[in-house]
Amino acid sequence: MDFKSSDTIPGPRAEDQLPHTAQAAVKIVIVGGFGVGKTTMVGSVSEIRPLTTEETMTQAGIGVDDNFGSDTKTATTVAMDFGRISISEQLVLYLFGTPGQERFWFLWNGLFEGALGAVVLVDTRRLEVSFDVMGRLEERGVPFVVAVNTFPDAPRYPVEQLRTALDLEPEIPIIECDARRRASSRDVLMTLMRFLHNLALTGRLK
Repeated sequence: MDFKSSDTIPGPRAEDQLPHTAQAAVKIVIVGGFGVGKTTMVGSVSEIRPLTTEETMTQAGIGVDDNFGSDTKTATTVAMDFGRISISEQLVLYLFGTPGQERFWFLWNGLFEGALGAVVLVDTRRLEVSFDVMGRLEERGVPFVVAVNTFPDAPRYPVEQLRTALDLEPEIPIIECDARRRASSRDVLMTLMRFLHNLALTGRLK
């Protein structure tokens, strides 16, 4: 196809353009096991149309992927999810949701690169899948907060009981959320930003 000098290449939609007042952008990763709500959180809170890389689940995943508690899930993230939210007129967060299935975890190193902080989404029905996730963040030195996605049929536990079960340091925030709701997801991100701010004030943010 030949392009003429009068042809124009369409740019981003007006609603997707970065606010002209933005002065700083921060990369945040949203991590967790399979089916904990990462794609849902990015989609609910993003102010732009989110980019997703979901593919239909196939028979090939049977016996390989742990989908306990997510039996009705028909699609899964195979690369990443991406969204954006303006925290203030000056500060913008770029959100990267990681794939939850262990066979795609080799992609995490690239997604963690340059991340200032992370949200670890957990499902109380499957807390054990969070240990490897948090271990990888600790290895990379990425600070994180824990967000407990409140699935309707999931048991509820006191925060300190969850802290003990997850073997978390006292300073790491734990917050309940509903990843389907924008306000709830935004509260999680604000909790992370306050945590990062406190780390910076005390000289512990790398």
